Amino acid sequence: MSKGNGQANVSLEDQLKDEQVKDTKLKDEQNQTLEKELPAADPTDGFEEKGASGGDPQGSVATTDGDVEKLRAERNDLFERLARSQAEFDNYRKRAAKENAEYRDYAVSDAARSLLPVVDSFTLALKNAAAKPEDLRKGVELIFKQLQDVLQKMNIERVPAQGEPFDPRVHEAIEMVETDAAPDHHVLEELQPGYRIKGRLLRPAMVRVAKKAG
Repeated sequence: MSKGNGQANVSLEDQLKDEQVKDTKLKDEQNQTLEKELPAADPTDGFEEKGASGGDPQGSVATTDGDVEKLRAERNDLFERLARSQAEFDNYRKRAAKENAEYRDYAVSDAARSLLPVVDSFTLALKNAAAKPEDLRKGVELIFKQLQDVLQKMNIERVPAQGEPFDPRVHEAIEMVETDAAPDHHVLEELQPGYRIKGRLLRPAMVRVAKKAG
């Protein structure tokens, strides 16, 4: 029994091997048949299609040259516009500087014209210097009043100082004096008046400031 079974197994294995060999041969024959039937790929196919569709290298170069010329034209136009803008700005700057200079000259002329009557009054007072001291004093007081009116018209006002609290923004302390004659850190004495024009300080008032004794 055992010997018969061994012969049966061997015959089955041989049959399986024969079947595998046949499958392999069949696949090889099919592949060979497909290779014969399919045409070989032409390496020039892609280039022919590109040429037919307008992909000529010379055409692309021509298009690039046109773009370059267009960019150059735009660049030249921008340069011209920039140069024109710079020239216009220089002209505006010169014109503005001239107008400012003329405005300053006329502003000084207006101030000088307002002070001319005061100068005339001083000249007349000096001619009458031999007059009585009382008359000369009255004349100087009138001139001073005239000058104050001119300053008021020019929006120049005097900075309050005497007896006022010390303010470093408008007062310049020359000395601190220990005294009880005035409150602590108040202006004890005005040495030189200060002035401002339209709220802007022209000159601070020079003052002595009281300091609490002890």
